[in-house]
Amino acid sequence: MKTAANWSDYKKIATSEGMKLENWKGVILLRPDPQVIWKGKDLYACKDINAVYHRSEKGGGGWETRKNFPAEWTVSYGDLTFKIKPMGFKHTGLFPEQAVNWDAMRALIDGAGREIKVLNLFAYTGAASVACAKSGAKVTHVDAAKGMVERAGENARLSGVESGIRYIVDDCMKFVAREIRRGNKYDAIIMDPPSYGRGPNGETWKIERDLFGFVQNCAKLLSDKPLFFLINSYTTGLQPAVLKNILTLALSGFKGKTDAYEVGIATEEGIALPCGASGLFTGESNADE
Repeated sequence: MKTAANWSDYKKIATSEGMKLENWKGVILLRPDPQVIWKGKDLYACKDINAVYHRSEKGGGGWETRKNFPAEWTVSYGDLTFKIKPMGFKHTGLFPEQAVNWDAMRALIDGAGREIKVLNLFAYTGAASVACAKSGAKVTHVDAAKGMVERAGENARLSGVESGIRYIVDDCMKFVAREIRRGNKYDAIIMDPPSYGRGPNGETWKIERDLFGFVQNCAKLLSDKPLFFLINSYTTGLQPAVLKNILTLALSGFKGKTDAYEVGIATEEGIALPCGASGLFTGESNADE
């Protein structure tokens, strides 16, 4: 497991009975986490909690405010700054554990010795887009949710990224198909696909059924000397080895190496909370060519 250990504005305080207690730059949130199947201390008894997310038996849920806190605020990770806002379905707009991947991608871009074109699919609020652009990459950011794309633009501005990101509101599979027809190429691809999704015309996405074919299509967009291809997944049961196998097979025509790992966050209890899996293909270095 790779753990995000360089945060100062975010801390995972404790975990117990399906819940996690977090400190987001002084705002204490208690949220569900399906990975927490063990029992620790009574997290609900914490007197510093600002808000608790309660699931509904009918699906979804909502936030219970215990102590007043801003409707939105910012947290920083190094030279990156992101807006935090508790939203429906327990989210805040940022996945702090992904800092391990932001660092890895920035190191690759910084060491490439050339301009890098990045395609970020299912790009959400744009943390990865902002991280790559901050290191000088030209990023195409694609997500089907207009509100999330707008939020990505806010995060870019907060991080001092005034240019370098092209924002696209579109279905990722349709966008990739059009890019293939146009003959466009990218040096790096990032994707964070959902477990399940439904398109406006009734199309369905199931990650176990559709991911491999989609990665094969995306491989057609890679340049002759790709820098990296990153897949991140929060789907429970989709192990790192599965992502490694997908990348190894789908990118067999490219020279490089593939790594796969769990991603996590250390807690103040002395354990690490698993937060999904990532597979990272890294192309052979060609900075000196």
